Amino acid sequence: MRTSNRVRVGLLASFTALAAIASMGTATAATTTLNGSWAPFSRCPVDDPAMLAADGATDTAICVSSHSASGSIKLGNTEVPVGASDLQVGVVNHPGGTSTVISPAGGALIADSAKVPGGLLGLMCPNDVPVVTGICNTLTDVNLNRVTATIESVNTPTGFQLVAGTTTGKPILTLPVRIHLENPLLGDKCYIGSSSNPILLRPQNLTQPVISSEKFAGDGTPDTAGQMNRLNLLGATQTDTTYSVPGTNGCGLLGSLNWAVNLKTGLPSASGNNNVTLNDAQTYVATMNRPRDTAPDAGKLLAQYWHSAVR
Repeated sequence: MRTSNRVRVGLLASFTALAAIASMGTATAATTTLNGSWAPFSRCPVDDPAMLAADGATDTAICVSSHSASGSIKLGNTEVPVGASDLQVGVVNHPGGTSTVISPAGGALIADSAKVPGGLLGLMCPNDVPVVTGICNTLTDVNLNRVTATIESVNTPTGFQLVAGTTTGKPILTLPVRIHLENPLLGDKCYIGSSSNPILLRPQNLTQPVISSEKFAGDGTPDTAGQMNRLNLLGATQTDTTYSVPGTNGCGLLGSLNWAVNLKTGLPSASGNNNVTLNDAQTYVATMNRPRDTAPDAGKLLAQYWHSAVR
């Protein structure tokens, strides 16, 4: 019994020491404040070589932004609230209806962290394994029990379909993500999913968005004869129930708590057992009004207009 206690205390000390030197925080990315109708596109990658190379005759470059104030995501047996999220990408549309999606620096999706209901007690406890039981017994400390979850982009989205954003029941794009779980005992490298095995979200509109459009000058000022157009798709609830969820990785010292989190939360979890909901999605698409008229420099002109709107 004494040996077991010493081992347990030693492991707990290691977890705590690991957490003490870990850097904890949410994903961040550089944003730019833009004037007028350009405002939602603060991270559009207009200077990416593929965007600049879009000539306007065969390939056209557009900026896409979608913001949701709140939502939820269910992973196996656990449902986690979702903080505010901001998705921004550049898209180059090609002949035949195909497209290339381009992520901005810092990733396509930036999301606020949210508290996991029940904290670490809800993710791992109770458990009849002595080491984990020892951890569970320490979680009367609120700070040790608290777990935050942040959805983070990995890799680049694919399969963007503009028409799907104007209707219901059709995937708008495929968004690869992972969930970052942060807690002193889990360490700073605890994730559900990874860049090599991501969660693939395919959000679609569950409710019909309110659709409108507006023209604006290159610097963002409203102008009915302006060079730019903004499509507004507002107020839709977006959802996906088709994605599968891999197991955790990097949780605890050398991944020693992966199995405990997986066991309690029911991970890995097959398609059909998971769902995500994004409330009140506000989606915007910025396009040149007549890109063919500016060929072969439409992409360069789009970038010039975007920069002229920087405040």
